[in-house]
Amino acid sequence: MAQYLLKRLGMTFAVVLLILLFLAVVPHLIPGDPVENILGPRATEARITQVRVEMGIDDPVLVQAGSFIWSAAQGDLGRDFATNRPVTTILAQAVPHTMALAFASLGLAVLLGIPFGVLAATKPDSLLDRFTSVLSVSFITVPSYVMALFLLLLFPIWLGVLPATGTGSFSDPLNYLRHLILPSAALAITWVGYFARLVRASMLEVVGSNYIRVARAYGLRERVIHYRYALKNAVIPSVAIMGVALGNLLGGAVFIELIFNRPGLGKLALDAISARNFPVLRGAILMVALLFVVANLVADLSYRFLDPRIRVEEKST
Repeated sequence: MAQYLLKRLGMTFAVVLLILLFLAVVPHLIPGDPVENILGPRATEARITQVRVEMGIDDPVLVQAGSFIWSAAQGDLGRDFATNRPVTTILAQAVPHTMALAFASLGLAVLLGIPFGVLAATKPDSLLDRFTSVLSVSFITVPSYVMALFLLLLFPIWLGVLPATGTGSFSDPLNYLRHLILPSAALAITWVGYFARLVRASMLEVVGSNYIRVARAYGLRERVIHYRYALKNAVIPSVAIMGVALGNLLGGAVFIELIFNRPGLGKLALDAISARNFPVLRGAILMVALLFVVANLVADLSYRFLDPRIRVEEKST
């Protein structure tokens, strides 16, 4: 296990390094001059040249890349071109909102998707199974932004029961949760369907295993067999894709944060793109990428911990 952990950490370090290399050349891939956007059309050539030198934009690409990677390794992601604030300070304000949205969506997807899948698997080929299958496939095919617009129309406008935009404050947890319900539901809807379909297929496969037949031969009730023995092994594949799900949710949060006007990483990145604010853009992309890589690493290690068959195979080789 220790050897595998070191191997995975090495791969994670390599991925992070490649991400940093990509982000180092991002300013040279996006058209437009950030200095002209900051100073405006009336700025003189001398002033533009001066600001470009101060920002280091005139340095060679390799020099800029090396400087960015070295500074990022020390926790310095530069300063906002517009306000001259440290990018890390700006990210510290946006990251909690995005993480709250992503984790709330993942939790909602797991809490709804797994019971749907188990319910369908306990009654295969029944009317209940067909209904849950149609429902889960419908969830998968509905884009999150479409569901977000539908929820906005239904709850805040027609029913007037939930806030439409904003986040509230962490100092008022209940109000913050009220602002989190609609965006997390809109973002989670696709993964509710994925988890339901995956758990159903895994449950049906596990129920046909030999140890389940032995449990039935001992006279155990079907409820005990399904929920105590089969479910424990059936959810293991779901753990394996939770890292992918979290990364997908972080990416989908871009549109949801715009629709619900949440000040998270997605909205921060899009505002930075429109302003050609490269330090903020690189910081936002780097933070999303790091969260995605860490989530996949944790999911991979959890999968190996939960499935004893992998450990047995390692000892036999």
